[in-house]
Amino acid sequence: MHLETPYPTLRWDIFCRVIDNFGDIGVCWRLACHLAQRGQSVRLWVDDASALGWMAPLGAPGVTVLAWTAPLNLTSITPGDVLVEAFGCQIDPDFIATYAYSIRARGTKCLWINLEYLSAEPFVERCHGLPSPVMSGPGIGLTKHFFYPGFTPRTGGLLREADLLKRQASFDRNAWLQRQGLNWQGERLVSLFCYEPAGLADLLERLAQDEQATCLLVTPGRAQAAVKAEILNKMRLQPSWNKRGKLSFLYLKKLSQADFDHLLWACDVNFVRGEDSLVRALWAGKPLVWQIYPQDDAAHAAKLAAFLDWLQAPPGLGYFHQHWNGLASSVASGEKPVFAPQDWQACVTQARARLLAQPDLTSQLLGFCSKSH
Repeated sequence: MHLETPYPTLRWDIFCRVIDNFGDIGVCWRLACHLAQRGQSVRLWVDDASALGWMAPLGAPGVTVLAWTAPLNLTSITPGDVLVEAFGCQIDPDFIATYAYSIRARGTKCLWINLEYLSAEPFVERCHGLPSPVMSGPGIGLTKHFFYPGFTPRTGGLLREADLLKRQASFDRNAWLQRQGLNWQGERLVSLFCYEPAGLADLLERLAQDEQATCLLVTPGRAQAAVKAEILNKMRLQPSWNKRGKLSFLYLKKLSQADFDHLLWACDVNFVRGEDSLVRALWAGKPLVWQIYPQDDAAHAAKLAAFLDWLQAPPGLGYFHQHWNGLASSVASGEKPVFAPQDWQACVTQARARLLAQPDLTSQLLGFCSKSH
């Protein structure tokens, strides 16, 4: 798919380090693809591209993936027009020096974007778009600009494909589930993409006791390991915990980004983790629960609270998030939250509508670079 675009064609160098759990490369790959679909020339520099083998097995037209090695071999490389430094990954000084020389020789402006992490906290609106002059090193005299993804009109927005709604409308739920090996009989479908959430044991118990049958579609890796460990523990302590068979499991294989979207569209409730999957769950428009990446200084608690405030989450959904994430107030009380997705749907539907009314991140980034070029 190639879209008509009012923006000039620029050459982009996106730098990404894979820190943990593939969220960074997931966001960078989506961005690279969206830019290429709009006629841009994109190189994605990544220190570990192995996840793209299953995340994007077919690659993407207009996107070149390059190994970000140390030292970086710049013998035959000319830096592009735009540098994207994703999530504070710090581009190599030699590349910065070559970029600085190149744009000065061409007489073009510096387009150096510091793509930040997603947050709903108030500082995002204050800091989005701010310049950051480089005061030392090979880039001295250049200026970076902070670009913050976000949920409100005064931020950089969220990644969203131009044909997202069309693809959702044509999605065949039954056919996709059959391809995953599930002969769906109308039971409630719940996706699980998580780390090791504090509330997992309670969720499994709640679903096993529910009158409505549920199939839990579990993603590979840490989610499957956590579920299997919890089931073994329950069988040891209470062998009859799921004796009525109300809760069943489908252990999924690794999914491409497209099929991860399909998983979220197919399910009635989505448990997601990190940032990229949170955005995809919002676009899916189904009740969702987010496991935020834990931080040692507990900064994730404020980040989660800010998101729930923006979401206008009802109290029950807020409490469920606290418990799922093991935050002190819910754990200390000992009270188990109520799993009530029917009460959570309205706020997600309204939040999705607000987001759809705002420009997507790629459009905003192209507009920013076009005005600055």
